[in-house]
This record gives sequence, structure tokens and C-alpha cells, in this order.
Amino acid sequence: MKNFKKTLVVALMTTLALTSCTKRDDIDIPIRPSAQEFTDIKQLALDNKVQEFQFNVDGSVAHLTSAKGVQININSSCLTLNGNAVTGDIDIEFVELFEKGDMLTTNKPTMGIMPNGDKAMLISGGEFFVKVSQNGAEIETNCGFQLIIPASLTGGVDNDMTLWKGVIDGEGNLDWKDAEGRDNKEEIVFAEGGAYYTFAGEFGWTNVDKFYNDPRPKTTILVDVPDGYDNQNSAVYLSYDGEAPALAKLDTYDNATGLFSEHYGQIPIGLECHVIFVSEENDNFKYAIKAATIVENGVITILDSEIAVATEAQIAQLMNDLP
Repeated sequence: MKNFKKTLVVALMTTLALTSCTKRDDIDIPIRPSAQEFTDIKQLALDNKVQEFQFNVDGSVAHLTSAKGVQININSSCLTLNGNAVTGDIDIEFVELFEKGDMLTTNKPTMGIMPNGDKAMLISGGEFFVKVSQNGAEIETNCGFQLIIPASLTGGVDNDMTLWKGVIDGEGNLDWKDAEGRDNKEEIVFAEGGAYYTFAGEFGWTNVDKFYNDPRPKTTILVDVPDGYDNQNSAVYLSYDGEAPALAKLDTYDNATGLFSEHYGQIPIGLECHVIFVSEENDNFKYAIKAATIVENGVITILDSEIAVATEAQIAQLMNDLP
């Protein structure tokens, strides 16, 4: 009898355990991506934009032309590796971003650092990345390099454009800093013959930009995203209607409230725009694009029901089709 009771108790506990597991399995728990998965999909999008060139260092100038028609001129006699002159074959990687769709998928928005340290949106004449290496070791230049950029790619010449340098933070996010010493011939941009001529002093990220200007009163805004998303596994951007190429980003997230914020107070009240939420799912982009008109201290909410999944090419096209 004692063994029978013991067997009955074990059977009952097993049944309860199985029932408990079944109930938990019935609960619809949203699956959120990891920070690494979100990072990986952005890196893959950037890798897909890389154009590769090879050149033999012989003291001459390497004249290269990108897929979009940008001319890249690098004086090979100025190249150094660990302080020594370079000889032999070198590898050149080049990225050009002209459309907001590509800026979004690669996480390369047009946010400029203001003199007081705040950030505001820039209107871009193109974002560019140049890397020169030999056998995997990065090469530097002691006399700069030149880009000649067709202004037709961004709506024509704008003489207010200046040269900006990309600043990458510890989490891999890119902001833009007005190029120091741009009055120096190695750090300038000017327009001539329907093109922008840039002279940058070092390799890396370069941008032809100006600050977006709107006379209307400004405000901050907040964006509420579904639970389980934060600034590690998702991002929120703003596309201003009628302004391209340009893409703003909400770079602040409050863990306590679960809100993304544009806390600099640089968004014009009355602005018509689109709020874009992006994350990752199964190696694709998870996204929501929501039209909005900015109101003072407004809160814009993204719902789970508004989120869809798209490939890199699909979401880029959706972005480029925005007004």
C-alpha cells in the first residue's frame, strides 16, 4: 500500500508538471532579437554596399570611378603604413550612400553635431567611406585624397554645403562633425561644373552636408515602441517629408519609460514626417513606417500590429518611396 501511494503521488506531480508546461506553451510570448542580431543585419547591409578596387603603388595618382559616378583620386606617393612609404598592390574599399533607404539599413543617418554638442539633422550631398589597406593592414595618407561628386545625384549644386567627418561611437553609431580646418586646402568642399569637389585629410567617413533649416518653433518628441525593444535591438528614425537625402535618428532611449527621444528640441512643430521603427527578425528587417505631424512635446506610439517584415532591398525601396 505504501508503494502504491508513492506511485500515485509521483504520477499526480508529473501530470501537474505537464499541464503547467502546456499552459505556458499556450501563452503567445513575443520573440525579440538580440542586440547582436540587430547589429549583424546592419553590418551585412553595409557590407553589401562596399565597392572594391585594387591599385599598384607607383607614385602616381589612382583615378577610380564608383558605381554612381563619383571620382576617387588618391595620390599613392602619400600613402604610409606604420609610418613607412607603401609599395606594391593595395586594396581600396569605397561606400557611397545617396538615398535614405541605404542610410537606414546601414545605420548611417545624417545627424550633425552642433557647436554646443547637441545634434540636428543634416541635408546631405552624399555620405562616403574610404578604406585603403595592404594585406589587411590599414594604410594612412599624409596628403589627403579627393572626391568629385556629381551634384545631380542629390538634386543639384547647393553652395551652402560644407565638409563633415564621420565620428563612430563605442556602439558603432555614426554622427557627423564639421571638418576642422576646412579653410585649409586639404579639408574643403566647393562646387564647380555641376559637381562637388572635396579634399579630405584622412580616410574614413566623409559627408557633404548642411544643417536643415526651418524657421518654425521647435520641440522635442518621444516615440513609444512595443515591449522588449530598446536601443540595443531596435532603432527609430525620422524622415522629413520633402527633404531628401536626409535621415534623422532618435539617439536617446530611457529604460525606465521605454521611450525613444529627440531630446535636443530640434524638431519643427507642424512638420509632416514619417517615423520609422526598425529591428531584426530571421535575418530580415522588422519595421514600421508611420506618418505623423509633429506637435509640441508629442508622443508617437508604434504598435506590434503595425510592424511588418521586409528584406533589405524591400525596406530600402519603401524608404526611398517616401515623400
